[in-house]
Amino acid sequence: MPMNFNAIFRAFDTAMALRDAARRFRGETPPPPSAETGLSPAAAPGSALVGQIETRLTNVVVAALKEAFDRDHARLELERAQMEEQRRRAEEALRLELRRQAADRELARLRLLGGAAMIGFLAAVALFVARSGSLSVASRGISAVAWLLLLGSLGAAFSAQKRLGTAVNDPSPVDAGPAAVVALWTLIAGLAVAGMALLF
Repeated sequence: MPMNFNAIFRAFDTAMALRDAARRFRGETPPPPSAETGLSPAAAPGSALVGQIETRLTNVVVAALKEAFDRDHARLELERAQMEEQRRRAEEALRLELRRQAADRELARLRLLGGAAMIGFLAAVALFVARSGSLSVASRGISAVAWLLLLGSLGAAFSAQKRLGTAVNDPSPVDAGPAAVVALWTLIAGLAVAGMALLF
């Protein structure tokens, strides 16, 4: 809300009007002052009264101005505090949104790893069943190792997703933990071993 300058100017105009009325009450051309006191004997009491009125009116106007400036300063401080609080809330909301987006990206990556591990496991089992009659003992052993690696990748991906779900609400950086790294490398190793099994 803007400072009420109109009320201050009205108070000042009132003070000036009272001062002018007091001067008219004294007379437009006061008698010359005496050589001893510097004041006319007839005008001295009236001048003292008018001087007191002028002093009081000046004090009232100054007090009104000071109160208006103090009120305006308090309002500005309150608005500054409100703007600071709004800025802090906006920064917190932005931080939470960035955490959520990072968590969503990491979750999508883990789901992709889990899906790839599941598809790789099913494909390895299907190839094993289709060629079970012509596979050597070494190929069967290598296929079993590939299955274990792919199942380990799937389990690590699920574990990383669970950890990521709890890490979103923590103040620490969004991190799926070492299970995400394990899921990736066991998937790569499982696919590589499954490919080797086809060569034997």
